[in-house]
Amino acid sequence: MLLTRHGRREWGFATAVLLLVGVPAIIAGWWWALVPLGLAWVAVAGFFRDPLFRKPASDDPRDLISPADGRISRVERVEAHPSTDGGPAIVVRIFLSVLDVHLNRAPCDGEVVSIVHTPGRYLDARSEESAKVNESNLISLRTDSGVPIGVRQVSGAIARRIVCPIRVGDHLTRAARFGMIKFGSTTELIVPDRPDTEVRVSEGDRVVGGVTVLVRLAD
Repeated sequence: MLLTRHGRREWGFATAVLLLVGVPAIIAGWWWALVPLGLAWVAVAGFFRDPLFRKPASDDPRDLISPADGRISRVERVEAHPSTDGGPAIVVRIFLSVLDVHLNRAPCDGEVVSIVHTPGRYLDARSEESAKVNESNLISLRTDSGVPIGVRQVSGAIARRIVCPIRVGDHLTRAARFGMIKFGSTTELIVPDRPDTEVRVSEGDRVVGGVTVLVRLAD
């Protein structure tokens, strides 16, 4: 288990507080103070954890893997979506609690076509309205076979910072880390709605980023 570099500021600050307050507390004999300080440090480090050795559950390039850990909160069809070249799309929405790993991973091999950041509100990510009005970051990809798909990072009531260091033109490798959303959020996978496209998950299912297959694309 590692700590992601995207959390250096937060867990670095937590470590500094632990040392600056904990050392004087030990000198003063206030050992009890180490308990809340230690728990706070573990909580911060746990949020920014980066699990190792994750492998997609399928090697088939048609299978798109989950871009995040969490629970499927919604599977819906929309008449048009910008990440699928304006055509009809299937949106698979994943809710991430503060206890989930918050790193985002690429669902497939593909090139970054566009990245669109949209300012917005910070409603509770569990609400249906949050997906429509909250701050978001839409990453449009084109798979190596030419299929347009999207991954959308959506902020929440606690999540106030979307991290996405990739750029247009970058080529992402399946399951590779490409960013995160800090402290509770939503991540969406958007795929073209075609007759043979098969959604492999249902609302309420638990999914693991970089492992669980969400959708099998049409041939």
